[in-house]
Amino acid sequence: MTLPRPRIAILGGGPGGYEAALVAAQLGADVTVVDADGLGGACVLTDCVPSKTLIESSVTMTSLGRSAALGLQLEDGKNPSLSVDAPALNARIKALAAAQSNDIAEHVAAEGVRIIRGCGRLTDPHTIIVDGQAGEVAEVRADIVLVTTGATPRILPDAVPDGDRILTWRQIYDLPELPEDLIVVGSGVTGAEFAGAYQALGTNVTLVSSRERVLPHEDKDAAIVIEDVFRRRGMKVLSKSRAEAVHRRGDSVAVTLADGRVIGGSHCLLTVGMVPSTSGIGLEKAGVGIDSRGFVEVDRVSRTSAPGVYAAGDCTGVLLLASVAAMQGRIAMWHALGEAVQPIRLSHVASTIFTDPEIASVGVSQAAVDRGEVAARVIKQPLATNPRAKMAGFRDGFVKVFARPGTGLVLGGVIVAPRASELILPISIAIERNLSVDQIAHTFSVYPSLSGSITEAARLVMEFGTDAIM
Repeated sequence: MTLPRPRIAILGGGPGGYEAALVAAQLGADVTVVDADGLGGACVLTDCVPSKTLIESSVTMTSLGRSAALGLQLEDGKNPSLSVDAPALNARIKALAAAQSNDIAEHVAAEGVRIIRGCGRLTDPHTIIVDGQAGEVAEVRADIVLVTTGATPRILPDAVPDGDRILTWRQIYDLPELPEDLIVVGSGVTGAEFAGAYQALGTNVTLVSSRERVLPHEDKDAAIVIEDVFRRRGMKVLSKSRAEAVHRRGDSVAVTLADGRVIGGSHCLLTVGMVPSTSGIGLEKAGVGIDSRGFVEVDRVSRTSAPGVYAAGDCTGVLLLASVAAMQGRIAMWHALGEAVQPIRLSHVASTIFTDPEIASVGVSQAAVDRGEVAARVIKQPLATNPRAKMAGFRDGFVKVFARPGTGLVLGGVIVAPRASELILPISIAIERNLSVDQIAHTFSVYPSLSGSITEAARLVMEFGTDAIM
């Protein structure tokens, strides 16, 4: 007797949705993904992939600006110059995002997943009604439903985007030219990334921060490095300056601060957080609980309060990272389909801020150590002493390692360096596999390499003894 295949319906095709679809299909389920915009979701189409593509161009611009210091000349003459072709830059960004979305869709379809384009809403825990793009209406019945509807940029009441001069980061790639004077409101991860990128591309940037420093929720040492780099490269950083309103004034904008000052610029980019895309999709009818901010409440295996309904990604408010969304989606399917599963461990999540230099971190934080919540030996190794960094002309950054006193187990790390997103992996592996600084210190690293600073930091932790806390 052949048992019927379990039916899985996924509402939303972002990282949490399409990764879940792949897992469910590989486990033999009948899988349907309902998606309105394109697989990959906002992450691929408007957020992560486009912004990092922009940043990649800006990093290249900065690297070329160092050419003279490396003994190179861009062109003949005493005043070599490099300019930005904004239409070409934005066209490349959007084309790459669309291509990535298409690649994902082809991969998912090749695994036998059915994709329905349209807006879906739950009518009960096992039914999704889809309003198709051509006006048709479809009903999808399922044994298990996964909600992965993401989040959207937060809008301030007195700072409403017009898509022309007042913008969210999802609108900035439609500009016909590079902003001349860009005011970035918000100095968190998104604000810092865009501020740094546009400043490197040649825009005059003013970064408005309501806090004492940029990146207020990140490692303080790392944030100080980035703010110093910003200021040295010509960015105007306004600390302790909360924006209350943004208004259009012809071909310019005016940002009013809480202290009454008015800042003028050609454009304003709003980066003041995200709100979940959970309204109007029938969560109440399905019995799915949401918190006071509108995020879907889930446990560590992605279950909601409604039996048979799971949720993953930004709509849950659990670390708004593509990697976390993808893991939540996979865990949901493994759990729903009876596979062995380990609940998500947020303490093991590595994250990167794609400024230049990048900030990558994993595990315990310096703030937790300073508060006495975690006992740790801490070593910070400056990047300026690294031979490979000297060769490339890098002088900003460091490698910081946290280890448990007594055992030397690696508890965490922070790396501020070019390509820190790549360099953080060995520290992540050490945390995941319960490795000690001794084991890292006795591992061969290439000479010269930036990763050599990781093994050197591990050796320094050993050198300072079992109970040293720095």
